[in-house]
Amino acid sequence: MELVLTASLVGIGVGIVVGALGAGGGILSVPILTYLLGQSPHAATNGSLVIVAVTALVALPGKAKRGQVKWVDGAIFGALSTIGAIIGRQINHMLGGGQLFTLFGILLLGVSVYMFYNGHQRALLEAGKSKKAPVEPTGERNLVLVILAATATGLLTGLFGVGGGFAVVPVLMIVMKFNMREASGTSLLVMIIAAAVSMLTGIVQHSFHVDWATVLLFTVGSSVGGLIGGPLSQKAKASTLTYIFGVLLVLVALYTLAKTLVF
Repeated sequence: MELVLTASLVGIGVGIVVGALGAGGGILSVPILTYLLGQSPHAATNGSLVIVAVTALVALPGKAKRGQVKWVDGAIFGALSTIGAIIGRQINHMLGGGQLFTLFGILLLGVSVYMFYNGHQRALLEAGKSKKAPVEPTGERNLVLVILAATATGLLTGLFGVGGGFAVVPVLMIVMKFNMREASGTSLLVMIIAAAVSMLTGIVQHSFHVDWATVLLFTVGSSVGGLIGGPLSQKAKASTLTYIFGVLLVLVALYTLAKTLVF
């Protein structure tokens, strides 16, 4: 009964984050499945793929209804990410749990730096102290850069089982010239595609082992949370969403590195 309650409640919390920010489900799911629910790093990355895919699928219609999903761009970006997802899955199979989580923590710290910078720039813009938008959907896209970015985010999905949302949001803002809300909504579509390919690759490799009872409870909770989180994104400034995203990345990164390197 305790496991049922814990898995359900933390799932709701993760779903709220995914629904509000369009990202973050995986970066929370993997450590939670490992440190709170007792799963191995590899089992947690497998379970996280299921959780992220379903939660994103539930949150996607709400974002689409508000016009925050660029379907064609998202589908193309997601398709390009599949090569990276397959490669990432191969690397995941080769690494030990400690190595996997150390790389995971370092990566999150790096991404958080950009999110804090972008949040600061947006706060200045909203306050009228800056005439320059940090990232706006203007200018031509570099096709080579788009392909490389999509492959890289797919690799992260396959490697860490995080759906790629934490990387896809800033990447869509930088490479695809989306604003924060467009990147947030479209990232859900990209996450679904990349997670599905990663799971299929794991099944083919016979390495996709999941504690289905725990994962399904977590997934139901996160799906409910996703429905709650979606409308919340409309009540906060873009800069606030970006700051919250950055804080989450730092907290999860520090905890993960502490558990991996110190304890």
